[in-house]
Amino acid sequence: MKFGPVPVAQATGAILAHSVQVQDNKLRKGLLLTAEHCGQLTAAGYDEVTVAQLEPGDCHEDEAAEMLAAALAPNPQAAGLRVTQPFTGRVNLLAGGPGVVELDVGALHAFNCVNPMITVATVPQYQQMGAGGMVATIKVISYAVPKGDVEQAAGLAKASIRLTTPIHKTAGLIVTDIPGGPPNDKGIAAIRGRVEALGMDLGDVRIVPHKAEPLSQAVSEAAGDIVMILTGSATSDVFDVAPQAVRAAGGQVDRFGMPVDPGNLLFLGTLGSRPVIGLPGCARSPALNGADWVLSRVACGVETTGADIAGMGVGGLLKEIPTRPQPRASRKR
Repeated sequence: MKFGPVPVAQATGAILAHSVQVQDNKLRKGLLLTAEHCGQLTAAGYDEVTVAQLEPGDCHEDEAAEMLAAALAPNPQAAGLRVTQPFTGRVNLLAGGPGVVELDVGALHAFNCVNPMITVATVPQYQQMGAGGMVATIKVISYAVPKGDVEQAAGLAKASIRLTTPIHKTAGLIVTDIPGGPPNDKGIAAIRGRVEALGMDLGDVRIVPHKAEPLSQAVSEAAGDIVMILTGSATSDVFDVAPQAVRAAGGQVDRFGMPVDPGNLLFLGTLGSRPVIGLPGCARSPALNGADWVLSRVACGVETTGADIAGMGVGGLLKEIPTRPQPRASRKR
């Protein structure tokens, strides 16, 4: 691609590089200049204009963006995505519904290394999405790029972006109650909002005393593809009331504690084939916390091991809590 100023008389068929005011009209950058446009430029007193001129083997920005999007998501419907029409070298990939994003990170990195004018930007790996949310944007920065580079980038990252949708449809919630404990209504409402944002139904909510025996019975009887437990008193140990109740019900606890703040006091286990999530107290608030990361993955059937949870620590400092004392901040010097 050639870029630079040319005489207006030679600009027909070139791409206008910068917006130009002509009388009461504006010729916007990216416009393919016609003889009429060049006449307007001459009448407005312009002798030359900055343009981009495609050379043999070049691919226009919109054509390139469309080709790249088709490679990244060759079957958008199967990948849970919607693809927008190209405009100014940009195509967006949108979520077709709720779910979590799964990326081939290495392939996307290779894609972005082919030519600095060929780019894709995505949300983070396993980001939870709602319908219509932007998963990725493909942007060809220059007005044209070599077609060979487009084909190379496309070949490196085929089918590397997808939205994994929930495989579970229902969830049950057990809340333990303690005298003088936190009110349950707001916590239940916050968790219901999380479940419904994933396209699921919170169909079974039970409130029981904060004791192992009634909690164990409730865990055994709870309906739902996923069972969640919200305790009135925070789970402080892997052998605390809630984890022990899961074991007593015949389940197992695979992981207690996560390096995500807020959300440290989460535990994850199973009861037969059903996932069990012991929610941290911060799940009573609708604000983002570690439970959101685990619930969204579990709901979508994404394997979530102890090692996966340990890996959430990098980027896991979500929000400072103003009311929590900070040792360094409170220490007198």
